Amino acid sequence: MVPKNGASSDIYGTESAICGVKRKLDTAIIEIPTWHSLCIVFVVKMASSPPAPKIIAVMGPTCSGKSEFAESLADRLEAQLVNADAFQVYKYFDIGTNKPDDRDRYEMLDICEPDEQFSVGEFAQRVIPILERCFSRGQSVVLTGGTGLYIRAVMDEYADLMPAPDEELRASIAEIEAEFGLGALRERIEALDPQRKVDWENPVRVRRALERLLDARPAIKIRIPPFEKHKFGMDLETETLNSRIDERTPLLFEKGWRTEVEELMRKGIPADAPPMRAIGYFEITQLISGTISYEECVLQINRLTKQYAKRQRSWLRSESDLRWIQVKDLSEMLSEAGTFF
Repeated sequence: MVPKNGASSDIYGTESAICGVKRKLDTAIIEIPTWHSLCIVFVVKMASSPPAPKIIAVMGPTCSGKSEFAESLADRLEAQLVNADAFQVYKYFDIGTNKPDDRDRYEMLDICEPDEQFSVGEFAQRVIPILERCFSRGQSVVLTGGTGLYIRAVMDEYADLMPAPDEELRASIAEIEAEFGLGALRERIEALDPQRKVDWENPVRVRRALERLLDARPAIKIRIPPFEKHKFGMDLETETLNSRIDERTPLLFEKGWRTEVEELMRKGIPADAPPMRAIGYFEITQLISGTISYEECVLQINRLTKQYAKRQRSWLRSESDLRWIQVKDLSEMLSEAGTFF
């Protein structure tokens, strides 16, 4: 039946003299008069907007169970897993960096050759397109790994990160150091910025400090899509964490960690390659050369790992908006995390 005066019968059209639309929350009450001056009332359930995709950071010290929790969380949310560990980005460094078994589930794994430098700025540049793709298809993201700076830079949207390394500038600094020593780099830094604080005992940080001063390119400003943000930290007693570390190291050897390092040496990967700084790799080269025994090697790795875990926990204490999840039964942890969604 045609409405009077040729008025449109489109119930989603604008309000007219014969069609009033009243909206309350997600329900529309639509009143349409008929030829008989009777009013037919339709109650239409309006489509509600889908919730915004989430970006969830899973943080915690090494050996705290981040990966298991992150993967289970991703299963529940059908989310994309993204690696945020500075050493897991490197190819061939697998066992000692504790790469996940199912790598196909993750982005940002095995993306660098062992001789490449990789920084937080480059991490940000590579991860932002991944986040944009996920957001555009309405998919949540679970970001996890042991490098807290990578996660903080993305979640807090840093605005002053260095871009990917300038290889020519880096080579020039290396030439100066080779000819005149690390002290020459320090002198240049102090001349350019006398107030700059640098760990002068750490050659890598000295080089990077000079690189930052000499690099004239603009800083990277991170902007990520408007995800609903959450941060979870794995919380467990120090004694329990240390026991886990002591138990894990022999298991890594059983999985073939020594063989992995021997293969890296056969490939000619130098001792000063960036991923060789990961805990355990240098110590195993000493084991292979006969400098230390297996028992000494394990003790050294455990000691260094516990020191690293302590630094990670100190870092996390200053993390804004972090919700601590007590490490316990996995299903309970997931239920606890779910209360925040």
